[in-house]
Amino acid sequence: MRNLLAIAAAVTCLVWGYPSYAQTTSPDPGINGKWHFVLSTPGGDRDVDANFSVDADGKVTGKWGDADVAGTYKDGKLALDFQFTSEEVGTTAEMKIDGKLDEAAALTGDWAFSQYNGTYKATRPSAEPVPGGGSDSKPNPQSNGY
Repeated sequence: MRNLLAIAAAVTCLVWGYPSYAQTTSPDPGINGKWHFVLSTPGGDRDVDANFSVDADGKVTGKWGDADVAGTYKDGKLALDFQFTSEEVGTTAEMKIDGKLDEAAALTGDWAFSQYNGTYKATRPSAEPVPGGGSDSKPNPQSNGY
C-alpha cells in the first residue's frame, strides 16, 4: 500500500509540475518565420523577403521571394541551395546562402548566384503600423485635435 501511495504522489508531482515547466521553457524560434534580406552587390543592395520553416531534423523549407527554398539549419548555421530566377539578370541558376544566426538575432553570411556573390544581412521585419491608428498609435503632440 505504501508503494502505491508513493507512486501516486510521484505521478501527481510530475503532472502538476509539468505544465509550469512547459510554460517557462519556450523553444528557440531559430529561423522560423519571416526575414528581410539585404544582399550586398557591386550594383548596390538588393532586398529580398523570405519565409522559412525548419523541421525537427533541421530541414529548411519555405520561400525566397517567389522561389521555393531548400536547405538546412543546425547549431545556428544556415545552408540553403535552391534554384532561383533573377528577373534583373534574366537567368535561372543555383542560389547558395550560407550564414549564421548572430547574438543580435540577425542572419549574416555569404550568398552566390550564377557568377555573382557577396555578403548579406537578414533581420526580422518590423511590425506593420496599425491602419487607422489603432490602439498602438500615439497622439500627435502638435495636433490641435481637429
